[in-house]
Amino acid sequence: MFTNNQRQEERTGKTGTPRLQYLQELVSRFQNATDEHTKERIVANLANFSYDPYNYTILRQLNVLELFIDCITEPNEKLVEFGIGGICNACAEPKNAASIVEADGIPLIIKCLSSPVRNTVNYALGALYYICDYNRATRNMILRAEVLDLIERYAAAETVCVSFSNLAKAFLDKHAHAIT
Repeated sequence: MFTNNQRQEERTGKTGTPRLQYLQELVSRFQNATDEHTKERIVANLANFSYDPYNYTILRQLNVLELFIDCITEPNEKLVEFGIGGICNACAEPKNAASIVEADGIPLIIKCLSSPVRNTVNYALGALYYICDYNRATRNMILRAEVLDLIERYAAAETVCVSFSNLAKAFLDKHAHAIT
């Protein structure tokens, strides 16, 4: 459910932690964590906050989108999965897409298409679906032949994974088939 100021005030009450402070605490805990499992839990939690437009400004203020991008460079597949999940949740918002593009996130998102983790691939397909419309340079970077070839293979793989196939087909219908 999306939040607004009134709902947020009702949920936190007079003594609750304001959202900015809570998310800042999560980011600080992530930065100070040494245990991989703790980092995974925190990034998953942050990714869950990234779908709600109420949090978008806060996420940008705290550089959470950049944190997600850092996570998708990690060897830990759970951090990659939750990082790309957070990116996917947030990138439909143009300002968030701009942050992701400016942080050179596109090549890293494309790399996630080759992950052995199904959720990671699904989130990468979803993120590319939204970010492809950001600007012409981004569109050109995403619509390269090798990327389209991989997405077309996912579209044809409906007997292997219906979600890959459906997301890939939606991407191709909106972005690739529209330019032919």
